[in-house]
Amino acid sequence: MGNPAGVCLLEGPADHAWMQALAAELRQSETAFTHVDRDGRRTLRWFTPAAEVDLCGHATLAAAHVLWETGRVASGGPIVFHTRSGPLSARREGALIAMDFPATPPRAAEVPSGLAEALGARPRAVARSSFDYLAELETAEEVAGLVPDLAAVARLPARGLIVTAAGGAQGADFTSRFFAPQVGIDEDPVTGSAHCALAPYWAARLGREELVGHQASARGGVVRATLDGDRVLLAGAAVTVLAGTVARPR
Repeated sequence: MGNPAGVCLLEGPADHAWMQALAAELRQSETAFTHVDRDGRRTLRWFTPAAEVDLCGHATLAAAHVLWETGRVASGGPIVFHTRSGPLSARREGALIAMDFPATPPRAAEVPSGLAEALGARPRAVARSSFDYLAELETAEEVAGLVPDLAAVARLPARGLIVTAAGGAQGADFTSRFFAPQVGIDEDPVTGSAHCALAPYWAARLGREELVGHQASARGGVVRATLDGDRVLLAGAAVTVLAGTVARPR
């Protein structure tokens, strides 16, 4: 269950094309690449099988977990990653890993051409974050049963499409799904960066800042999200299921 991610621990900077090729080979929704640069900063980059992306939650969580587990960072000690979206921090909170991400509050937007056809449903509200379109449907059951036209979704002028509704399984405050065929991900199982938009969206509607979201993909997952001004605190758990060494060509 949850969202699998690759984590590649580098000894130093790596070629962009090589990282993209490895992400395509691993075929996870995102693969994280991390190393310590000349200034002692820990860098972090994320690649889907098709493109580098500016923000990714679950692969950041995975990278922090692996760094602690392998002893590269003192167990449970805070980590600050330097990324294309600025500094992102991770810390232990009991069995969970808490991450501090930028909020990307969605603004009301005109319905883009082809959205209703892509969804196969008429949204009750449409908004646009800095990365994605967000479509709110009437019920969580409608979100869970959605079968979108992915070719039509890929034509939307955005990284991807968040579909959401109030309520949901396991006592969730809201339900969501995320589709991003534009960057090689038909449906992402659990999407931290989407919750950077979902948290402010639902905080405004529900009148509270601490929320629980259920992402209703086939694998499914729960994300705890807290809106803190212009930041979103995300929390989740991680386990290592496979470890090995990449034979990098000389």
